[in-house]
Amino acid sequence: MAAPMELRLVLDQLPADPLLLVLSFLDFRDLIHCSFVSRRLNQLSGHNPLWKSLCSRYWLLTDADRAAGAPSWRALFRQHYLDWGRYLRHYAVLKTSWETLKTFLSQRCPRMIASLKDGAKEEELDSIETQIGFKLPEDYRCSYRLHNGQKLVVPGLMGSMALSNHYRSEDLLDVETAAGGFQQRKGMRQCLPLTFCFHTGLSQYLALEATEGRNLSDIFYHCPDQLAQDPSAIDMFITGTSFSDWFTTYVNNVVTGEYPIIRDQIFRYVREQQCVATTGDLSVAVSTAFLPELSSVHPPHFFFTYRIRIEMSSSAPPEAACQLDSRYWKITNANGEEEEVRGPGVVGEYPVMMPGKVHEYASCTTFSTTSEHMEGHYTFHRLANKEEVFNVLIPRFHMVCPPFRKSVVRSQGSTNDRSWLNDDDSDGGHGDFRGVNLGGGAQCPRHV
Repeated sequence: MAAPMELRLVLDQLPADPLLLVLSFLDFRDLIHCSFVSRRLNQLSGHNPLWKSLCSRYWLLTDADRAAGAPSWRALFRQHYLDWGRYLRHYAVLKTSWETLKTFLSQRCPRMIASLKDGAKEEELDSIETQIGFKLPEDYRCSYRLHNGQKLVVPGLMGSMALSNHYRSEDLLDVETAAGGFQQRKGMRQCLPLTFCFHTGLSQYLALEATEGRNLSDIFYHCPDQLAQDPSAIDMFITGTSFSDWFTTYVNNVVTGEYPIIRDQIFRYVREQQCVATTGDLSVAVSTAFLPELSSVHPPHFFFTYRIRIEMSSSAPPEAACQLDSRYWKITNANGEEEEVRGPGVVGEYPVMMPGKVHEYASCTTFSTTSEHMEGHYTFHRLANKEEVFNVLIPRFHMVCPPFRKSVVRSQGSTNDRSWLNDDDSDGGHGDFRGVNLGGGAQCPRHV
C-alpha cells in the first residue's frame, strides 16, 4: 500500500545512507513490503549490498555464485527462493553441516564422500510421500534435496563399532530404499528407517506420526522387549528429537574430533571433557560408546564399550621406559553399589611404554542400571629397575544409557510383563563379551 503523501515527501528528502542502514536490519519479506511504500524506497530496497547480505544469510551464496550469471543479488535470491523457499528454516543449517562434513572427511575418509548420492528432486520426494501415505518432515526433505543418502557401502557414513565377533557400520539410506523399509506393523507403525547396517540389520528410525508412545520426528533404535511374548512390545533408545537435531549433532561430533576416525571409519566413542589423567610421564584418556543392538530396556541390560589411550610423553627420558603389569578397577552403579576388579595386564597384553609411544585398546562392560562410572589404576615397573613399581591413575569416566521410552504395550499393563528385578541378569556384568582390537589393543578377556 502506498504511503501518505506527507510521508513520501519526507522519505524523498532523507539522505540515502541512513535509509539504507535502516533497511539493512529488515528481513527479506519486510524489504519487499518496503518496495511498495514509495518510489524512493522501491529504488533503495533493491540495493545490491542488501540482497547480497540476505543471499549469504539464507542461501550461503558468495561472489562466485553471483558470477555464474545472475543479473543482481536480488535476482539470485529470488532464484534460490523459488527452488528452496519452503526449506528456509532449515537450508542454511543443513547445507553448512553437509559442506563441513564433506570438507572434513574428504582427506580422512574419501570412500565415504565418494558414496554420497546427489540430491533428490522435489517431485521424487512428493512421490515417496504418496507411496507411504505420510508427509516427510521438512528438515528431512531439505537434507535429501542436498544429498539423497549414500550408496550401501562399508564403512557407512553414520558411524561404526567393532568387537571381536560383532561389527556395526551404519549407512545413511537413500529415500527410495528407506521407503521400501517403511514400517506399518504394530509396535513400529509409521516409522521410516534412516540408517541400515549390513552386518546386524540395525536401523535408526524416524517417527512420521505421534503414535505408540513416540513423538512426531523422534529418531530411535528399536529394542524388542525380551520378556514379552507380544512382538509389538518394542522399547526405544532415543537418538534425536528431529532430523535436524540428529544430523547436525552427529556432524559436530565428527568434525570436532569427539568421534575418532580409526582406519577410515568413524567410531562413535564419546569422551567427557577433562577425562584425562597424568601420572609423571604417562597419561591415560578414556572414551565410551553405547551399543544399542546388544542392549535391552526390559530386562535392563545396557552394553558399553570403552576405549583407553595410554601415552608416554615424547620428552620423557629413556630411563622412564616401563611395562604394564596389572590393572585395578572400582566400578560404581547408579544405586551406589561398588565392585572391585583386579587382573594381570590389559586385554591379554603387557604393553611396554617408551618415550613418545601410544598404546590403545578397548574393552566392554554390561550393567543393569541406567548409569555407571569406573575408575582405577594400572601398575607398572621400570624396565631399568624391576623393583621400581608405581601406579598410573585411570580417570573416572561415566557410562550413561541414552534416553529411552518403554513399550506402550507394557506401560498399559501387558499380562506378559514381569518386573526388572525378577530377571536373572539383574546384577549386570562386566566384560561378559569379548572385546576389540583397535589401534593396537588385543582381544578383550572375560573380565574388564
